[in-house]
Amino acid sequence: MPSLRRSSAKSVALSGSLRHRRDPLEDEARFLRSWFERPLVTGAVTPSGKMLARTMASYVDPRVEGPVVELGPGTGPVTDALIRRGIEQERLVLVEYNPDFCELLQRRFPRATIVQGDAYSIREAVGAILPGKAAATISSLPLFTKPLEQRLDLLTTAHDLMHASAPFIQFTYAMVPPIPARCDTGSYTASRSNKVWLNLPPARVWVYRRP
Repeated sequence: MPSLRRSSAKSVALSGSLRHRRDPLEDEARFLRSWFERPLVTGAVTPSGKMLARTMASYVDPRVEGPVVELGPGTGPVTDALIRRGIEQERLVLVEYNPDFCELLQRRFPRATIVQGDAYSIREAVGAILPGKAAATISSLPLFTKPLEQRLDLLTTAHDLMHASAPFIQFTYAMVPPIPARCDTGSYTASRSNKVWLNLPPARVWVYRRP
């Protein structure tokens, strides 16, 4: 993957070697500050907990070839879980809007491709740099801040960029799915995890596939 790329969306791809570890307290402070500054963009006041991150990563099969796209990685808890799952850093394409988080991700995951851009415009952000069909898309975006039409468009575009039946993985704190579980047109199927009670607040993971 390219070490540096600029596009009309002002996306930047960065790479290097691992040097920094996560500091949970520092990450929570970063998230809280980002939430106060841009609540509709950050969507959460704390990073995903280890159990939630592990649950999300469990739906990604390391044996399936291709890049793994992560939307809204924040400070990287899900990214770390993906690496522990067996996904090489070089396969990761991380799309993050917050430039401060991008710099942090660059230090923590220097061999990944980090794109500063709008994850809701996923084709513009990563379409030109993906080396092939993606193996999975894993999202921590605050989807409920966007209209349903935009959420459905994100899902459709993500599926266009992935292998057939590859998962679009999204967590939510809400009681209802972030994208409707029932699809009258048959363009996708949906399944859900059990409630992750050890996360604060408790959350659930939804997985969408194109049949």
